[in-house]
Amino acid sequence: MLCDIGGSLSDGFPLSLHLLIDSYMKRLPFLFTFCILYFTSAVAQLRITTRSYNPDPAPVVSGETLYVFTGHDLDTATYFRMPDWQLFSTTDMEHWTDYGVVMSTATFQWARQGDNAWASQAIERNGKWYWYVAAEDASCGRHGIGVAVADRPEGPWTDPIGKPLIPGNWGFIDPTVFIDDDGQAWLFWGNNGLWYAKLNEDMVSIDTTFADHGICDMRQMLEDEAQFGPRVMKQDYQLGRRVMKTNFEEAPWIYKIGDTYYLEYAAGGVPEHWAYSTAKSIHGPWQYKGRITDESPGSFTIHGGTIDFQGKSYLFYHDGIPSGGNGFRRTTAILEFQRNADGSIPKIKVKSE
Repeated sequence: MLCDIGGSLSDGFPLSLHLLIDSYMKRLPFLFTFCILYFTSAVAQLRITTRSYNPDPAPVVSGETLYVFTGHDLDTATYFRMPDWQLFSTTDMEHWTDYGVVMSTATFQWARQGDNAWASQAIERNGKWYWYVAAEDASCGRHGIGVAVADRPEGPWTDPIGKPLIPGNWGFIDPTVFIDDDGQAWLFWGNNGLWYAKLNEDMVSIDTTFADHGICDMRQMLEDEAQFGPRVMKQDYQLGRRVMKTNFEEAPWIYKIGDTYYLEYAAGGVPEHWAYSTAKSIHGPWQYKGRITDESPGSFTIHGGTIDFQGKSYLFYHDGIPSGGNGFRRTTAILEFQRNADGSIPKIKVKSE
């Protein structure tokens, strides 16, 4: 188990990232048209709503209901303009309840207000709901991981600790949470790096005796191609130049089937595709299993995860189709699929319309 949290981390998003995204957006009309032509054989996907843009879907099943916690891209966004989080639910995958905005940055007094409410995931335990979110830590100008608590998925939500659960640092976004068979809860997160922590029973604090002051750094593990796939040429924001880096990009999604742990994630740099690795221990080593999807149509990012509901398997992700290919106005899409007999995930063709 590699648990080195050391190393310098840069502030915020540097100019190099803005230039990379700008270059991609200039090519987006061509790429979007290509995706439409290429993916016409894919099965039709489901949509939750057309009322609002709802990126970064995080599905969770409670009893007979499937809830989907999402972010919120503003209708006028030309960069990541995300002030709050939304909630949707269904009991049949056809009819959806739209709760609208159920939590905003105002819940977290330590966070930058009105923006940078990024990806999240919620989970139920002992009659309470815990929602782990990425928000900008105003004390340092970098994202950290916050946690909110409620009695019901629709809230009201409150911040039980009044500070970030994981203080802001470079790459500290995209939390995913999982409770193992023995009751131990784990929190993973990361962009161009991957970290995880052992949650205490209260779900709002971490075990600081674990790893390096409570956080295990997986960045060295990510460089192993057998664990996370072929390394790729992409921008290093600390060095300010392109170098060979890990295939893992961001958006981890952790769960377990039988005795196998699954870690899904966005991969390959910009534009991103969806991939996964598996392990027999939460601590690894991991084995790279390949792509789940190619790049998401109309969006240079992809974020979501797979989940089982009422005997069927679904992939949740976001694309930019409803916005006409605007990668900053993304919408949740859902595809039904069938796992292979050994539990592996087949290659899924994402739909272009």
